[in-house]
Amino acid sequence: MTVQIHYRLNPPVAEIVFDAPARRNAFDMAMWAALPDLIARTEADAAARAVILHGGETGHFAAGADISEFDTIYANRTVAEETATVIADGLNAIAGCQKPVIAAIEGACVGGGVSLALAADIRIASTAARFGVTPAKLGLVYPGDDTERLVRTVGLSQAKDILFTGDLFGTDRALRIGLIDDTTAPGEAFQGALQKARIIAANSQASIRAAKAMITDLESSEGLSRDEALSRFVDGVTGDDFAEGYRAFLEKRAPDFPED
Repeated sequence: MTVQIHYRLNPPVAEIVFDAPARRNAFDMAMWAALPDLIARTEADAAARAVILHGGETGHFAAGADISEFDTIYANRTVAEETATVIADGLNAIAGCQKPVIAAIEGACVGGGVSLALAADIRIASTAARFGVTPAKLGLVYPGDDTERLVRTVGLSQAKDILFTGDLFGTDRALRIGLIDDTTAPGEAFQGALQKARIIAANSQASIRAAKAMITDLESSEGLSRDEALSRFVDGVTGDDFAEGYRAFLEKRAPDFPED
């Protein structure tokens, strides 16, 4: 089976292209699993001085995770832990990339799509983009690393509002709260990201690597442990609320979550 994500090099810029148009680039497990190797390839490629994540010709960045896989990938606690680890490894590979990573966002950027964007260093979105983090609508728990990145990016109150409501919102709000860094006309997010990447590529790469490493060190803290964050996530995907939430989504009906 062809993995619907691929690497492209146009020196001095590398591209990691999401290519699952039938599901608006919702990530399946093969796509999550491919990310660490793609980032490693980017880091090893001397001709690449910056990396752009984008949705190619699909018109969307990423509409979350592929819900059609949920029955399999969250079938029980053991499998859910394995799934969570694969996804976290992919996102942490992006966040840990030594080279600057820019997310070029068109269309849907929801759930796991926001996670992908938050793992990047810079986010540029077209004014047609739509954002949202919707685990509360599915009975899911947003992963610990992703929640931490969201809080650090938009602040506590905005993170709570985004997570508690699960509402979709546009680029005006995304720019105002700092979720994105710049906007372009519809269809021009990649060109905006490419322009930014070329500016970065013209600068001292040693300086940029050192700056990124220092910023990463400044951000680090002794917060929620990875084991605790993983346990909370797995509690969510193996719970009754999640089972009801994603089945309701697939059946195109309102979820009937159990009362506590």
